[in-house]
Amino acid sequence: MAPGDPSQADGAVLVVRPDLADADLNELFGASWPDRRPASFAPVLARSLTWIAARRAGRLVGFVNVVGDGGVHAFILDTTVHPDERRQRLGICLVRAAADEARARGAEWLHVDYEPQLEPFYVQCGFRQTTAGLLRL
Repeated sequence: MAPGDPSQADGAVLVVRPDLADADLNELFGASWPDRRPASFAPVLARSLTWIAARRAGRLVGFVNVVGDGGVHAFILDTTVHPDERRQRLGICLVRAAADEARARGAEWLHVDYEPQLEPFYVQCGFRQTTAGLLRL
């Protein structure tokens, strides 16, 4: 999938590195994470390795961000699917597309942190569980 080239996923259109308005992202994140405050996404996307967006009927319904270390490691962040679109495999399509793009951009390892209840989802995406550490700053 080349930047800007659409791909179909369960009727939604997936696009690599599209231009995204803060209003669209804040609407998606607000619906998905009710306690989240609006933010500017331009600084985040400027540092990203890639991102994938999903639209249905012109509406942003899914997003996943990938950041890299400048070497062989990349990290999945902010996997978000609108509540109306969940449990229809859209999230899996987003994460798999993000993995393909990370690989195409030179990543050899793709990492993700998740809460225990999300393990089955990430296993379906192809991840295996590992032991890792986390320090809240």
